[in-house]
Amino acid sequence: MRAVNVRLPAPERRRQLLDVALGVFATDGFHSTSMNDVAEAAGVTKPVLYQHFTSKRQLYLELLEDVGTRLGDQIAEATAAAGSPHQQVEAGFAAYFHFVDRHRSAYQLLFGGGSRRDAEFADAVRRVEDHLAASIAELIQADIDADHRRTLAFGLVGMAEGTSRLWVAEDLDFDPDVLARQVADLAWAGLRGIHRID
Repeated sequence: MRAVNVRLPAPERRRQLLDVALGVFATDGFHSTSMNDVAEAAGVTKPVLYQHFTSKRQLYLELLEDVGTRLGDQIAEATAAAGSPHQQVEAGFAAYFHFVDRHRSAYQLLFGGGSRRDAEFADAVRRVEDHLAASIAELIQADIDADHRRTLAFGLVGMAEGTSRLWVAEDLDFDPDVLARQVADLAWAGLRGIHRID
């Protein structure tokens, strides 16, 4: 059923279009989704959609960036509020897993196979992973150089992504907080043993 077209301020309309497009793309994939599909689901005309996004590809790229930014912001907020390095590790994983639990469509859009098969989309996903790893690298307190810290940060991002991929693919019934404690215990045990390699 077509939604009623209500006049919204431009920033609110753009946010609404991104949210609607996320659901449509997550359900039907990039290639099977048309701008007509997104416009119809949002209850707007195609010209209104094109006022905000010049093409389907630009809309999808902006969605990838938007999802990545929201995920990164939640992790940064959670780790900033933690009281100790161990709590930061657990809080970071908890924020990641809660995001996946609440926004499975967003997670699938960002880390699903469709975004990896297109070079431009894969680059956008890599930028999200780079941003997450850079934020995490700043939190690693060890006497190691920047490259070593960055490598470890990517390892932590990979742990969260790989665990979430299993969880979503097999539709497992996990408690995000329990999952965070389990993965954080593994990560923390490894981080405590980190030392400079000459």
